[in-house]
Amino acid sequence: MSSARNTRYGPNLQTLYDQIQDLLIKIKPKLNNIQSDDDPHLVKELHHIASLAQTFSEQRLKASKKSHLADALDQEGVNLWNASGLFRQGSDGNCRPIVAALRLAGFRLMEAGLEAKSNIQALLHVLQIACKTGIMLSEVGNNETAASVLACAAKYEEALRNVDDPEGQHLHARARVTTVYFSSRMEAAWREKNDGLATFMADKITENDRQLALLSIRDREVLVDKFLEIGKSALRTCTQSGNPLAEGNKAHDALRWLRKAFQIIEPLDCSATPELLELKRSVLRSLARGYFLASSQDPENLVRAQAALDEVIETMDTSVEPASSEQQQLRWMKLAVVKRRKAGDTVILSTLESIIDNMTFSEGELTDILQELRTLSHHHNLVTAATRHCLRKAIACSANVASIEKLLIFLLFHCSKGDDHGKALKDLQDSFQEIYTSDIEFSKAGTSVCLTLMWQYGDRHYHASRWAEAADWFMSGTHALFSSLGASSLSKCFRKAAVCQLQRKEYAQAAATIRRCPQNGAPTLYVAFLIAVHQGLEDDATRAVREMVAAPDFDRRMLLLACRLSHDADMKGLLLSVLIHLLDTLNSRENVDTATESMTLIRCIIRLTLKLLGEPGANVRSLVRTLLDYFKHAKTLVESLSHENATMVIRDISWLWRTAYNSAIDGCSNWEDLGQQISEAFDAARELLELYISRTVTEVEPSVYVYIANASFAATSGRVILARERPPQDNVATGKAAETLLADIKSCRARVSDLLIKVPVDSQPQLYSFLHVLRVFAVETAARVEDWGYVSTTIKEATCTDDQTLVTFEAFCDILWEKKACPVNVLYEALEGILRACLTNSHLSLEKFSRWLRSICTILLSQGTVASRSKAIQYVEQAGAVLEEHGNLVDDGNPLYPVDERLWLLSTAYNTGVECLHASLVDEAKRWFESATVLCRFVPDGKLRAEKISKAYTELLTRYAGRRTHSPA
Repeated sequence: MSSARNTRYGPNLQTLYDQIQDLLIKIKPKLNNIQSDDDPHLVKELHHIASLAQTFSEQRLKASKKSHLADALDQEGVNLWNASGLFRQGSDGNCRPIVAALRLAGFRLMEAGLEAKSNIQALLHVLQIACKTGIMLSEVGNNETAASVLACAAKYEEALRNVDDPEGQHLHARARVTTVYFSSRMEAAWREKNDGLATFMADKITENDRQLALLSIRDREVLVDKFLEIGKSALRTCTQSGNPLAEGNKAHDALRWLRKAFQIIEPLDCSATPELLELKRSVLRSLARGYFLASSQDPENLVRAQAALDEVIETMDTSVEPASSEQQQLRWMKLAVVKRRKAGDTVILSTLESIIDNMTFSEGELTDILQELRTLSHHHNLVTAATRHCLRKAIACSANVASIEKLLIFLLFHCSKGDDHGKALKDLQDSFQEIYTSDIEFSKAGTSVCLTLMWQYGDRHYHASRWAEAADWFMSGTHALFSSLGASSLSKCFRKAAVCQLQRKEYAQAAATIRRCPQNGAPTLYVAFLIAVHQGLEDDATRAVREMVAAPDFDRRMLLLACRLSHDADMKGLLLSVLIHLLDTLNSRENVDTATESMTLIRCIIRLTLKLLGEPGANVRSLVRTLLDYFKHAKTLVESLSHENATMVIRDISWLWRTAYNSAIDGCSNWEDLGQQISEAFDAARELLELYISRTVTEVEPSVYVYIANASFAATSGRVILARERPPQDNVATGKAAETLLADIKSCRARVSDLLIKVPVDSQPQLYSFLHVLRVFAVETAARVEDWGYVSTTIKEATCTDDQTLVTFEAFCDILWEKKACPVNVLYEALEGILRACLTNSHLSLEKFSRWLRSICTILLSQGTVASRSKAIQYVEQAGAVLEEHGNLVDDGNPLYPVDERLWLLSTAYNTGVECLHASLVDEAKRWFESATVLCRFVPDGKLRAEKISKAYTELLTRYAGRRTHSPA
């Protein structure tokens, strides 16, 4: 029996529910990321869900009982419906089939959850959902499914109609949903070319005035839009036929729809809503067009068309369509009327604007409007507003350039006679900008006339001592609209305006004005310089001087005046810039002996730079660069002079090298993060001092050579320190810098060595200390570039000196020990040197001695040769001697010679002796064991250790003698 029932009614509700859920699980992930290739499959699956949901609804109704599965399907339907809304917002028009399918599936699932006897709220909801679904399906061309959905909607509409609402709580909602249902059926029928059904549904809407009155304005607007769209579609069909009689017949059909649209919108107050007003205009325009097309059959329609056009004209303030000449004549008549009754400016301006808005800007029309404006010249603001409106309209409708120029010249002439200067200039500037932004290019003749007028008005104010008004007129000529005459006219306007502002002592405004002037003329730049000086803006004045010197029409006398003005204003930075440019211009003169003048200027520049460096907030880096550049400039100047002429500036050279030397010393404490520049300053001092010695005719004091050594050593030391602090960069750049530094160190060593015989005897120790430090610098830098040959040579040189070798070799070892690539022989030389220095030094460090001794012994023993072991045993024996003399010294209870180093010496001596016995080196082994026995005296439990070593040595010696006795010949 159960099987027969399932066969009759199809799958049971649970099976249908499971199938729907399976499909939902499958499609939900696709909704998050829909690809174009997935669209047909997704639509098909959604339609399948709708079909299953529809079957579920039918089976559920036959079952006549409530199923708990319905609520779940209803929720899934709500989710799909909401997803369609979100998807529609975030997708383009190509995805409309998916949105329609989502709505269909959502509607069918919500329908499956609908109770058999639903309340009025449920019916309102499902009817609205059904209508929206049907319309969407109709829009995508799925008419069959749309008809099926709308048939269901008809069922719900009937049920809604039969539901009682005694208190009238749902009148508005019922009216709205019912209207939506009729309009949906109407649209679907129109798309299916079913004119009869479409008309029937339209009549259902418009015949029920009571129901229309319950609709909101927005709902009425939507209805009007739908009727209007159908009417327009019908009108388009009329124009395509080409037959006047057929046009008349079809126009009647279009008018039926358009009248319905006007019937709905006519009672509404459209003035408060721009969108609704525009919709009403559209309806009226379409009605007028329809009446015109229908006039072939009924001439009375022309009257109706005229009435519709009149109503359009009443609301066409923003219309962009050109009006007929009759309409313009009516507006001119209206203007005459309002003028005769002496209406206010607002009414007159409104009428003028209505005329201007419909002008074609022919020569005759333009002449008429300008003549009319001249008769209204006593209404100044009215004429200004009308002229500007006419100008904007001419620009908007792309009138010819001559007409626009004529309007602007009229506006210029009119504004010059106004009492409100500020408003007049603002109106002009706004008009200039409107023309300029419209990409209209004035002719040179028109531009020349406009500029001439503005200059005349400006000169008139200038001669009347109205500086501000004059400046405004001159500045008006700088607008980009008048750029066709080139930079000369702009420069003239800016200079005239700046002069006016200077007269009023408005220096900031004058500076802003002159900065806008093309910066290619020396006079203009000199004016800018004067303004900056009066403002106290030293940087701006300096820049003006720099650009003035580079100008093609520059005159050197301008710099002389600028120098005097800078000095009077006490602007040291500006004066420095002027002096520098004076020196440059002086050097550019050919065939003129300017050495003395140049040296004087250089000294002034250097002295002034030093003063600026001492001021708070100085730009130290820039000033130091200037200082160094002019030390070098002075050096170059002296080198270019012959020995005879150099005597003329010998005192200057003496001052220069002393100043450079003192500046470098001062820079060591005051020039932060300028290590390279400090080194350059010491180099400059040394080079200038060497030039002084070579050019002077008198014998210099030996102490002068000490300054050369000091400067040279300080410069090299600074570069070494800077190299240590500089972060590592690419290997190539670092290597080249290190090679350059190494060459500098070599040069410094050679220079200091040569000076040893020239300096006083009491200064020689200082130079020897320089050489020791330079050796350390040389080893450090050579190790960086892995020049191990030079490192070895430097170590050998240090070995030959008697003083300070301990400190020197300690530095060598510290440097080389960190270099993994250092050859063993080089490191050995350094270790050997420090051990020798330790043994010959009376205040050696036992701890350091023990470490270095261990290192060198390790190197020697690793070589595995008799000679190396011989050297190693000598160092071990020397260590025993040191322990014999200093082994009992302690510091805070700890031996100065570390215990671990003593134990290492003992174990190394013992192990090496054992190795020698194994190698049949009895005499050498004996020496190692003797050293081990001696070292036992200086380690904990030394006596016991000595006995063990003696016993082990005896056993090994006996074993070795026995093996030698039984060994074959």
